[in-house]
Amino acid sequence: MDYNGVVEVSRDKNGIDEILLRNPRGASTRVSLYGGQVLSWRTDQGEELLFTSSKAIFKPPNPVRGGIPICFPQFGNRGALEHHGFARKKVWIIDDNPPPLQPNDSNGKSYVDLLLKPSEDDLKLWPHSFEFRLRVAITAEGNLAMVSRIRNINCKPFSFSIAYHTYFSISDINEVRVEGLETLDYLDNLCERERFTEQGDALTFESEWYGIHGRRKQRQWQILEMKSTSRCCALMVLQLRSQSR
Repeated sequence: MDYNGVVEVSRDKNGIDEILLRNPRGASTRVSLYGGQVLSWRTDQGEELLFTSSKAIFKPPNPVRGGIPICFPQFGNRGALEHHGFARKKVWIIDDNPPPLQPNDSNGKSYVDLLLKPSEDDLKLWPHSFEFRLRVAITAEGNLAMVSRIRNINCKPFSFSIAYHTYFSISDINEVRVEGLETLDYLDNLCERERFTEQGDALTFESEWYGIHGRRKQRQWQILEMKSTSRCCALMVLQLRSQSR
């Protein structure tokens, strides 16, 4: 049967719009226009799948520690900008006329399109004109989907990095396994960024750990960062070169 999802807009205590997306089964996600950041992702049983720190500050200009911060146009300290870039500390807008995305099946899906453009102050720090479009959706099955598109709106090429810095809520760090990293080099941030090579077929966590996995392929960097304490954080970064359209 053809059921549509629900989109509700409200304001937080700081006057910033938040969007609640809910599918027909009751699974939901909550997105703030501050940082374009997903703050919550719940199953149809009400289980929260994302972690937010008890020390998180939900007021500009502080980035929110938890949910899914967006790192753009720089990941970490790999450049001249502030740590993880400025997108997570900017107020986005709802994109009322986004270009189409494929697939275009809206059956049971609830979604919102967000847009970020650089301010004059942003251009002083990072002199590149862009449009960052983000679609956040909760599917009929309760899956969270995020699609980012960065458009270069002038003729000057630029490089950038982007990451979904996802904080997953977990009950037992000893039960977490990350697969697919065998033979990748990584920098261990708890050992002064010493380089190691991953040997196992699955990465498990028995103590605090913080490192960056990556492999250089031609002109692209694929990086996976993981951090563990009593919660686990994982993200993927792909550094690209943007070309004018």
